[in-house]
Order: sequence, then structure tokens, then C-alpha cells
Amino acid sequence: MGVFFMPTVVSPEAIKRARRLRKDMTDGEKKLWSELKEFHRWYGVHVRKQAPIGPYVADFAVHEHRLVIEVDGEHHFTGEGLARDSRRDAWLETVGYRTLRFSTQDLSESFDGCVQEILAALDLMNESRQPPPLTPPLKGEGDSEA
Repeated sequence: MGVFFMPTVVSPEAIKRARRLRKDMTDGEKKLWSELKEFHRWYGVHVRKQAPIGPYVADFAVHEHRLVIEVDGEHHFTGEGLARDSRRDAWLETVGYRTLRFSTQDLSESFDGCVQEILAALDLMNESRQPPPLTPPLKGEGDSEA
């Protein structure tokens, strides 16, 4: 039997904020979204962008895996920002979500590593579930017979 989680009530303010944030994504969020939106096609995993959860809006959420993915800019690394994120992560944990955080610097310096960490958190790392190559091999490439 699976774990039961109480549904969270989403505040009307969070819904309005989520709609606004979907239109005003940061460059880091846009870059990560370009990859995450393909997870449904590749792995059958639905990722929501700017998803309201209770009083908060997650940058990305995978509800069926109870995973929140956050892209943190500079303001997250101030004393106030760290305290706010800590409270938020603690609240999300009480309703069954775990949070992965990536700085915008992480995404620019090691984008593939960030994606691999997300795949590992979703337990999608085995070989048989890797996405297809983005472009097919050129004619003659990949043939075992010459």
C-alpha cells in the first residue's frame, strides 16, 4: 500500500502568483524547463512549471513523485532568503514533498549534472529509460555493417 498524503489547499494568491511567474520565468528556469517539459515524452513523468502547492509556488513540481525543483538566484543566498527557503522547504516536507535546489550558477556551469541529479531523484537513471538522441544518426553512422 502506498503512502497517503493529505491534499493541500492552494491559496488564491498562490494561483495568481503562479500565473504571473509562468509568464516571467528567469533565464535559468527557462533553460531547465526546456529539458523538463520533455520528461513526459521520454519517461512518462509530468512536470509542472510554477506549480502552486499550498501557500507557495514551486518553480517546478513532479506531483506523482512528490518532488519540488527550485532554481535559486542571488536573492536566495542572503540571510533572509536562506531563512525563507528553509521555512518553505520544511513546510513542503510536512505535506510530503522533497526539494531539490539548483543555483543559476549550477545550471550554467553543470546543466547536464543538474538534469542527472533530477533523474536520480526520480529514480529514472537506468539505461533502458534514457531519452532518445535529439537527432538521429546521419546516414551511414551507427551501422554495424560497412
